[in-house]
Amino acid sequence: MKMATLILQGPKLDGEATRQIAAHTGGHIETRAQHIRVMIDQPILAQSLADLRARFAFDINPLPADFDPAAVRLLLTDMDSTLINIECMDEIAGYAGIKPQVAEITESAMRGEIDFETSLRRRLALVKGLDASLLEKVYMEKLRLNEGAAALIAGLRARGIKTALVSGGFTFFTERLREHLHLDYTLANELDIAGGRLLGTVSGGIIGAQAKADFLRKLCDKLGISEKAVIASGDGANDLPMMHLAGLGVAYRAKPAVQAKADIVLNHAALDAILDFIES
Repeated sequence: MKMATLILQGPKLDGEATRQIAAHTGGHIETRAQHIRVMIDQPILAQSLADLRARFAFDINPLPADFDPAAVRLLLTDMDSTLINIECMDEIAGYAGIKPQVAEITESAMRGEIDFETSLRRRLALVKGLDASLLEKVYMEKLRLNEGAAALIAGLRARGIKTALVSGGFTFFTERLREHLHLDYTLANELDIAGGRLLGTVSGGIIGAQAKADFLRKLCDKLGISEKAVIASGDGANDLPMMHLAGLGVAYRAKPAVQAKADIVLNHAALDAILDFIES
């Protein structure tokens, strides 16, 4: 019987906690450079995993039995609150004093209470007429990469794995991140601007949940790879369709509904912890 693998990660990971988990699961410990693995004889039950996660302040994730780390050829990641630290639309609204109104709609969509397309139209209507120079202010003053993002992208590139950024946000930000991080592919909404003002609309169709999943399929066709050779990471309900298609779906600091359906949940470790899952 093939052994199951628990991967333990995070700044508060310690030896005593690891020994307790090994004793609880009847497994044995393998120490790696940046993480610890506990090898067990059979898959861990969902309730047992939930109990361990509630007990310890670090990430505990079973490596899916059908996931082949050596086969990974593409990472597809969400932008807002996943690769970067902010929701760009909320910060644009913040300069106009309407961040709470916009953020409430954002949160509702990320929890899956309203569909993403509806939420985007509502938020765009609220920022209509704002000075387009606010986009630059958000990028320069508010936007930061989440911890481990640069190391993740560099590590993937060193392994010959392609990287793609897909966002329900805006090309203004994704294209700058593409250049900064040397990403291979990007897809996002293009804001309509005239006379230096936001028009409250985007060009073409909205990049929502289905568009993200379609982009994953398109890139797989382009690269000649299986969907199972993809890692997809996100934090909101609109990321779930692409995460379900991928060989490994990673919930990063995600909403509870997303964590419940993801293969991997990262609430403590930095983004470059994803690299641990493609070690053999």
